[in-house]
Amino acid sequence: MTRCYSFGWFRGCWLLYAVGVLLGMASWPLAAADRPNIVMIISDDQAWGDYGFMKHSHLQTPHLDRLASESLVYRRGYVPSSLCCPSLASIITGLYPHQHKITGNDPPGGMGPQFAAGREIMNRHMEAVPTLPRRLQQLGYVCLQTGKWWQGDFRRGGFTHGMTKGQRHGDDGLAIGRKTLQPIFDFIAEARKENKPFFAWYAPMMPHTPHTPPQRLVEKYQTKTDSPHIAKYWAMVEWFDETCGALLEHLREQKLEANTIVVYLTDNGWIQQADAAGFDWKSKTSPYDAWLRTPIMIRWPGKVKPAMCDHLASSIDLMPTLLKAIGAHPPASMPGLDLLDLPAIARRNTVFGSCYLHTSVDLNDPAKNLLWRWCIVGKWKLIVPREGEVPDDTHMRPMVLAHARQKKIELYDLEADPQETTNLADQHPEQVAELRRKLDTWWKPTHQPSRQGQTP
Repeated sequence: MTRCYSFGWFRGCWLLYAVGVLLGMASWPLAAADRPNIVMIISDDQAWGDYGFMKHSHLQTPHLDRLASESLVYRRGYVPSSLCCPSLASIITGLYPHQHKITGNDPPGGMGPQFAAGREIMNRHMEAVPTLPRRLQQLGYVCLQTGKWWQGDFRRGGFTHGMTKGQRHGDDGLAIGRKTLQPIFDFIAEARKENKPFFAWYAPMMPHTPHTPPQRLVEKYQTKTDSPHIAKYWAMVEWFDETCGALLEHLREQKLEANTIVVYLTDNGWIQQADAAGFDWKSKTSPYDAWLRTPIMIRWPGKVKPAMCDHLASSIDLMPTLLKAIGAHPPASMPGLDLLDLPAIARRNTVFGSCYLHTSVDLNDPAKNLLWRWCIVGKWKLIVPREGEVPDDTHMRPMVLAHARQKKIELYDLEADPQETTNLADQHPEQVAELRRKLDTWWKPTHQPSRQGQTP
């Protein structure tokens, strides 16, 4: 059963319907100067339960807790893929990885000229589809990129301003959050001077490794766990929360809060190992909720009433949501829903996704890089492995590849078993068949002739 309730008090789904009616005014045409600003905060490698407002027993995230109390929060949000690069590409395009074709972090062939050529193919895939900043720029926005960005120079994604010049991960952009927020503050000042609405992409490499938080936070969490690795990860989460607080406080100080839509989510999850600095194999690149689930928050004072909701949401919903909120029409090719159209969200009970190799074997055929497809229907989650041989990938955990090679279909009851420990596929073959039909209707992979090394 899904539930929607106001922060702290149960109100029922009628509240969200009222919000949908209220947001109907967002479809009215707006002049550029009257359009709301947009700030998108994207956490990096953070588990879906690692927040105070998600009832973590030790972590303190007071600034994100406050944002949640002021937002429409989808507690069962998902990203369609469990890897940074394709997940971020889906956020900014509103498309699944098999649609935008960016499925892995890296191209094949290792470093060197072949690596650069492969990244160029991936960058051109991004240029071949609509992106949120490109569309916003057409509507009179100035758009800033900071933090994680894989697709070349920031301009290739449609940003007018940015920090990343084109290296893997984000080069100069990775200073944001860990060292400074000043580029965002300067950008906002410039946008106000030009009387233009702005879009700011804040995607710091936080709490992503390296886990190098302030010592004061490490000492705080050393009293809550015997593991120094977990203490450092928790300290990173709170450090990231502090940077979010500084950004949100700047909006308040500049009196921009009322006319700014703030969106929050994480690009993929994390399970910190207790005895090592790395992650557990059931998180990164895996098809499990530990790496796919994230709270999704939308704050728009006076327009979106704060509420907690257990309806399913996806990161591919964000681009159509934001375009409709500012009075624009999303491209018809986008499969996502408007998260502020509450009746439509209440009717949907399914989300889909797919997980891929870290290092792609073919940059033009997503099916060749596939490891799993998955879908969630109500409380049920189905995971279906790829057909055929699983390629080697030295950048992936051997246990992940070994698990993929077992070719097991998996079915989980997420209400009774949120940690996905008991595979119920053999006990519920009828449920497997029903969800498999839905999955195949969504996307049934077929191999395309390889055009490796060619531009799309």
